[in-house]
Amino acid sequence: MTVQQLITFGITASLVALVFSLGLKAATGDLLYLVKRPAKLIRSLIAMNVILLIFAIGVALLFPIGLEVKIALIALAVSPVPPILPGKQTKAGGTQSYAISLLAFASAAAIVLDPVSMEMVGRIFNAEIHMPASRVMPPVLTTVLAPLLLGIIFRRLFPGAAQRIARPISLAATALLLVACIPVVITSGIAFWSQIGDGVVLFLVLFTVVGLVAGHLLGGPEPDDRTVLALAAGTRHPGVAIAIVTLNFPDQKAALAVMLWHLVIGGIVSIPYVRWRKARHSSDPATASEGHK
Repeated sequence: MTVQQLITFGITASLVALVFSLGLKAATGDLLYLVKRPAKLIRSLIAMNVILLIFAIGVALLFPIGLEVKIALIALAVSPVPPILPGKQTKAGGTQSYAISLLAFASAAAIVLDPVSMEMVGRIFNAEIHMPASRVMPPVLTTVLAPLLLGIIFRRLFPGAAQRIARPISLAATALLLVACIPVVITSGIAFWSQIGDGVVLFLVLFTVVGLVAGHLLGGPEPDDRTVLALAAGTRHPGVAIAIVTLNFPDQKAALAVMLWHLVIGGIVSIPYVRWRKARHSSDPATASEGHK
């Protein structure tokens, strides 16, 4: 196994373990939360997959930026929630049931929406751009749906064991993810920072800001739900975005760097919002007692 293969395996294994640990703390009701709230599901998909796609297409059409930046923004706009996000959402005061259900449904929806969205983008730019469901399915099933369902089933069968092992698995997976990502961040950083003059940082910042605003406004009347959707709309699954670029633009290595650094820049840009939502959540006794249910 090469070093690159070892790093890829480490990242995938850590994501699988993180989502599995999330499932160990969830119930079937959490997974089906959005089934009982179809209007909220529709608003969530609009915030994530419609508004951000319009933003990315608008940037690509209106601004003379590098091709790699355009490709990265559009690929990110049609990608689902990253597996590491629900933990951040609940720590910021977001509703756990909504965060888990949105992770599952946004990932499942991507299998259908991504091919349609990329065909539409191809027609707008008069280019051959495709993303078959068969290419979206593997990262979605491997890093989100399968481990989440396995965790929920394990908790249902062995509730005591699930409670004991959830935190250790989460901590070990987080440590493995950090170690595996260090060389990726360093090597991709060289390609990324060479593009600073193309406005890549500005547009990645705007991508997250637009997502935060759209998600907050469409999150509904419950403050904690707004927190969940805002963070979901501003942060995307890099694995799916990378699959889109690798299939359609295999020579655009710089675009891959942009998508990886989206997580870093998005995380930094989100800090003020997360702190604000934590403060609001803590100051409201009602949401503080119910927000994580």
